[in-house]
Amino acid sequence: MSRVIVVGGGAAGASAASRAKRVDPSAEVYLIEATDMITHGPCGIPYVISGIIDKNKLVVYTPEVFEKERGIRVLINSKVVDIDVDKRIVEVYRNKRFEKLKWDKLILATGALPKVPGVPGVSLDNVITIRHPAYVDELIKVISDKDIVAVVGGSYLGIEVVEALLERGKKVLLFEMFNHLLSTSMDEDVASIVEGEVLSRGVELHLSEKLVEIRGGNRVENIVTDKGEYRVGAVILATGVKPNIELAKRTGLRIGETGAVEVNEYMETNVEDVYAAGDLVEKYHRVLNKKVWTPLAPSANKEGLVAGANAVKHRLLKFPGIIGTAITKFYDLVIAKTGLTEKEAKQYNISYEAKVIKTRTKAHYYPGAAEVHVKLIAEKRMGKVIGAQIIGKDHIVAGYIDIASVAIERGMTIEEIFFSDLSYMPATAPVWHPLIVASRVLSKGKL
Repeated sequence: MSRVIVVGGGAAGASAASRAKRVDPSAEVYLIEATDMITHGPCGIPYVISGIIDKNKLVVYTPEVFEKERGIRVLINSKVVDIDVDKRIVEVYRNKRFEKLKWDKLILATGALPKVPGVPGVSLDNVITIRHPAYVDELIKVISDKDIVAVVGGSYLGIEVVEALLERGKKVLLFEMFNHLLSTSMDEDVASIVEGEVLSRGVELHLSEKLVEIRGGNRVENIVTDKGEYRVGAVILATGVKPNIELAKRTGLRIGETGAVEVNEYMETNVEDVYAAGDLVEKYHRVLNKKVWTPLAPSANKEGLVAGANAVKHRLLKFPGIIGTAITKFYDLVIAKTGLTEKEAKQYNISYEAKVIKTRTKAHYYPGAAEVHVKLIAEKRMGKVIGAQIIGKDHIVAGYIDIASVAIERGMTIEEIFFSDLSYMPATAPVWHPLIVASRVLSKGKL
């Protein structure tokens, strides 16, 4: 009987442990988690802050359920402090003592950590990073009696937190060092729609403004940028994340050019019988044909599944890679992207065409139609669609981006999307589907 030890109880780790046990029920599987929560959903933290849901709702399975129903030994509040690859031992600190566990296969799924700006004052009380659902109660306690809160970082997380703070009645100042929101996932022309919505909700938006210092005695009193100084009661840092590679480096795992752990399509590392998955690892980008680091929950779950299966049955599954599909919302404005942005196409010297169209989500005469903006990006030579950004006040935007995602994965051209047999009825779509309209406009009169 082999023993599989999985380090990290989030999306990738829990998926890995579950799949290993399912593929080989005779395997002895351990799941080790530093907090008291496994199978947690950090993407739901903003909704806990706003009060829409309770923190406990973010947990899919409790440790007790994992042990009783799946036969997986779960160690919570347990930190792996060392790994001996030669002796195949992990050293764990739990219950105020150290213990050692032997392993035959090891899967690291330690996730990502917040990037903290290297400026004075980030260690003051009331400066918060959003890291894990286990710490969300502390965050809510900090902001509960604060009238003015600054959010630093106009990322997906940043605008989600802004909405949550507004729902709690706070005055919000949002700072972004680049010239538009969502700078890593949206182009400026599309992001401007989001910015308009943010401003319409009363947010004090500061673009092209870089954090310089956070001032105060023991607690935050002012936030200082390269353009001014502002009085605030708390600061939430949403300045991105980085792979949590400390343990991986000590284990001797190779770190790729992106700064994340290098793995192959089987989620194997350079160390024999050691796998890695989730936000810890690089991903193969199917449009760019190169390794990138894009931390997203859907790919983390799939990578964990692949790692767990392969740990007990050699090279059973492959993970084919990603194209970077992501979605969020700000109130009723749904914001989605997949594939490459224009900025990325330029960065990688891809010759491309791009167009933005504005249309409606239902027939023009049907009540409840929402305005939707669709941006398609296609490479010039073959006309293959390589990117899409879609924004609108209708949940159907999620369906549009999923269609675009599959089209990009399959290498579809503008013409092939145009002739796709997409559904129509007045209550669900206009007769000319928004993606078909966008492809026709991008064709420059050919269609």
